[in-house]
Amino acid sequence: MTVSPTDLAHADLLGAEAVADPYPLLAALREHDPVHWSARYRSWFVTRYDDVLAALRDERFSSDRITPYRRAKLEGPGADAGVRAAFEVLEGWMVFKDQPDHKRLRRLLSRAFTPRAVTGMTSSVEEIASELLDGIVATSGGDVDLIGDFAYPLTASVIADMLGVPRADREQFKDWSDQITGLVFGGMGDASRHEVGARGMAELTAYLSELVRAHEREPADDLISAMISARDDRDALSHDEVISTGVLLLFAGHETTTNLIGSGILALVQHPGQRALLGDHPELVGGAVEEALRFDGPAKTVARVMGDDVELRGRTLRRGERVFLSPSSANRDPSVFPDPDAFDITREKSGQLGFGIGMHYCLGAPLARLEASIAIPRAFARLPGLRLTDEPLEWHPVLLSRGMQRFPAQFTP
Repeated sequence: MTVSPTDLAHADLLGAEAVADPYPLLAALREHDPVHWSARYRSWFVTRYDDVLAALRDERFSSDRITPYRRAKLEGPGADAGVRAAFEVLEGWMVFKDQPDHKRLRRLLSRAFTPRAVTGMTSSVEEIASELLDGIVATSGGDVDLIGDFAYPLTASVIADMLGVPRADREQFKDWSDQITGLVFGGMGDASRHEVGARGMAELTAYLSELVRAHEREPADDLISAMISARDDRDALSHDEVISTGVLLLFAGHETTTNLIGSGILALVQHPGQRALLGDHPELVGGAVEEALRFDGPAKTVARVMGDDVELRGRTLRRGERVFLSPSSANRDPSVFPDPDAFDITREKSGQLGFGIGMHYCLGAPLARLEASIAIPRAFARLPGLRLTDEPLEWHPVLLSRGMQRFPAQFTP
């Protein structure tokens, strides 16, 4: 895919070529129009590393994009009550909060989501990964969907175990998550995404409401009970906040990590020299995960709404306008990362923005890194000769995230 400067007026990150490979388009925007107004999406796109980094730290770039939408679109007499209810749940998500609400929720949730709790998941992640890979080897005959057969069930099982949710329900979580994706990640080409997402949100919320009530009656050693008891001398999470945060964790707790594992495996398949290097030097796995986050990470763009007018590279981003900050583009900015389109697990400079920065830095980043550092090398060790098939990869056609719907591959049984 080649993009000329004259094509940028019609740039479409949801076009088929850009969904499959957004990087040529992002590179053209970064070079020729780094603060780009898209009439198609009625939004700004910011693509250079320094600008994305500064905006992620600037509170004028507001994370609260749900409340303005709900008030403007869902408060009238003709508004769909189910869609409004779904957006009310999204409003409770920490990732859509500005200060001081974000700080309050993060402080309380961090008491439940501790480094010790994440480290304690190591043996569980190893066990689940081994079980899944054993099952693939025993039943597949050499064909595998590395998303549906491995990355998704691994990450869904891990977050289910942490929350105290039965693993047996993970396929139902997948259905709900797929339905909610259109609400969260911006599948703008789908006119029914709000109605579909509302149904998934209602069912998932009802499921978690019952689970939270059960944990309130009988606490257990899991994250839901930890959230219920999360309190300090000033505050505690309310019942509704526990439910809303549970929805967030079930959704985000597997979505991002599934995409990271899939893209990490894909990058190593496509770069056999780096794959061999990791095989010879397993201590490089941490660098491999960081490079996967930089090279083809799960956060294509991050949505913000302008809380005030901001001047940026001669453009005026006005209060109320929507902005898409692009970590995918920033992470390939040649002014920061030498030879940015090369996949190099020994790359010395990190600074990748795949998990964000500042107050909105991903709370689940340590868990995602743990899962990816276990899953990626084990997949290659257990599935020898892992390679692509002739089938095309299927990528999610959404603006915010970067991940595959299916990852068909083959290995030598």
